[in-house]
Amino acid sequence: MYDRKTWIVVIACSILLAINITLQQKNAKAIAEQKKLEAPEQIVPAPDASTPAAPAADKPGALVEAEPTAQVVEQFAKLETPETIFTFTSIGGGLKHAEFKNQTNGAEGPVRLNRHGSSPIGAIADGPDRVEGIGYEFLDKESVPGKSVVMAGRLPSGLRAKKTWSLVETGNPGDPYRLDLKILLENPGDTTVNLDSYSVFLGTAAPLDTVERGEQTGFVLRDDRDFSFTSVSAFAGGWFGKKEKSIITETVSKSDYAGVANQFFATVLKPLEPGESVLWSKASDVTFAGGTNPVKVIRAGLRFPAVALSPNETRGFSYQVFTGPKENRMLRKMGDDWGDLMNYGFFSPFSRFMNWSLWWVHAGMDKVSSKWSWGLAVVVLTILLRTAIWPLYNRSNRTMKRMAKLKPEIDKLKEKHPDDPQKMNQEMMKLYRVYGVNPLGGCLPMFAQLPIFFGFYSMLLHAVEMRGQSFMWVNDLSLPDTLGHVLGIPINPLPIVMAITSFAQMAMMPNTGGDKTQMMIIKLMPFMFLFICYNFASALALYWTVSNVFSIGQTWLSNRMPEPVLKAKAGGGGKSFVERMAERADQAQRMKQANGRVVDPKEKDDGSSSKKRPPRTGG
Repeated sequence: MYDRKTWIVVIACSILLAINITLQQKNAKAIAEQKKLEAPEQIVPAPDASTPAAPAADKPGALVEAEPTAQVVEQFAKLETPETIFTFTSIGGGLKHAEFKNQTNGAEGPVRLNRHGSSPIGAIADGPDRVEGIGYEFLDKESVPGKSVVMAGRLPSGLRAKKTWSLVETGNPGDPYRLDLKILLENPGDTTVNLDSYSVFLGTAAPLDTVERGEQTGFVLRDDRDFSFTSVSAFAGGWFGKKEKSIITETVSKSDYAGVANQFFATVLKPLEPGESVLWSKASDVTFAGGTNPVKVIRAGLRFPAVALSPNETRGFSYQVFTGPKENRMLRKMGDDWGDLMNYGFFSPFSRFMNWSLWWVHAGMDKVSSKWSWGLAVVVLTILLRTAIWPLYNRSNRTMKRMAKLKPEIDKLKEKHPDDPQKMNQEMMKLYRVYGVNPLGGCLPMFAQLPIFFGFYSMLLHAVEMRGQSFMWVNDLSLPDTLGHVLGIPINPLPIVMAITSFAQMAMMPNTGGDKTQMMIIKLMPFMFLFICYNFASALALYWTVSNVFSIGQTWLSNRMPEPVLKAKAGGGGKSFVERMAERADQAQRMKQANGRVVDPKEKDDGSSSKKRPPRTGG
């Protein structure tokens, strides 16, 4: 039976869990209605792009940056690939949005990048809040139907701009999500214009829905092979007097690429002639239709190079634009620099290997059942990983059993030296040495598993492959497995089962005689993880649950194996690394505490020194 402290911790965790769930799920029902409230847009093919179209209706949650004049009539043109529909607008002369044919967002319909941006990707801005809203003319004679869209316009400063958008057809897996963009700027005036006061708009990124991890929305930058991701949370204020930021700028020495991204998709612009530049980014609040709590969205721009455009001079700038899913395998085939978009972090090599393994297992599971193939792939890969690390797990478990057998002797040492913890630790280290037990033997094998765990975790966190994939009662493995709500609190079975199985697994571990409070905290960790991970993607909860169940089976099997024999070594054995470190720490402590004075290491225990004094020469 747990004591009062245990119940206090359990009740506190439960209260925090309820508060966390309530705050995060208030807008869960808003997503289904957003599609209904959006006005349809009129789209015409590129050859007929000059045909006028009605202005697009305002969308709920759209950002307002630059209003076109009343005389400008918005026109549309489109290019299409097997995966994407690119829609271009005459207002701003850019990519209004990219819509994916095989990626849906529930009742909202197909996933559409730059959905919440009032300015198109590729628009020219002379400041973060001054994106051009001028009208461009589609040049049908220069456009190639189904291949390219050409448009021309005049900036408020008088510069003439001509933009050519073309499909990329190189045979690379990423081609369906890429466009080539060529911008020609001409100075018809009689004064020189510095182009570094202008920038190319990179688009707007937002979470796809209220349950997506908002901190995964931000801007990306690859500067001279150094990749960085800045979350939208960097704009918020915080503790210790941290002020809220209205804009973030990054000086770029060699702009490999820059863009905006959310958890699963990215919009990136890659200059074909990398050079010095400046990246600016701003955050705004958008409230989804029918919702009450706003979510953070981010927009960004990349400055033109520091070039002075003389009168009657024309300069060209070429870019490659990627608007697509962050799918590791595809991005790696596009080139190593594109693969950095996955943002796996410190354990990137392990995450990449896990992603490759997941695809390999999925290929086999797809032949068994195409319905649940990705869920089955997660289950099978988890079992394979747990089987592979079985030797480490078993060694750790047997070491803990041997330490448990020493518990009576350790209890005697605690009774013998109740007021001298240093002496007690020395005797414990000596006891471990005599019986050949490494006190770290139960921990080191577990630490060796951490890169695999975090690599798998990071891979599943960014796995766009899980979007829309069902498994058993789970409708979407990239979202929580919510079955319903009770008093506004979502019921997610997988995290609950995960916590229960984690607790059961820890309860089966041998009692090594450690501190009772410490052991209590360890056993309560599963419920703390329940609070933290309750709204995580189902794929993560599925992995953790299967891993726990398999570990319970491994522990049960290990407990049925012959008990390890505890024998004293002849001669007591040599001192272990841990014991040597403990002795050095104890020696250093004694040197510091010797009557508040610095003690020579050669000083004897009685305070006298073994060092010879020089002979006395004076009287």
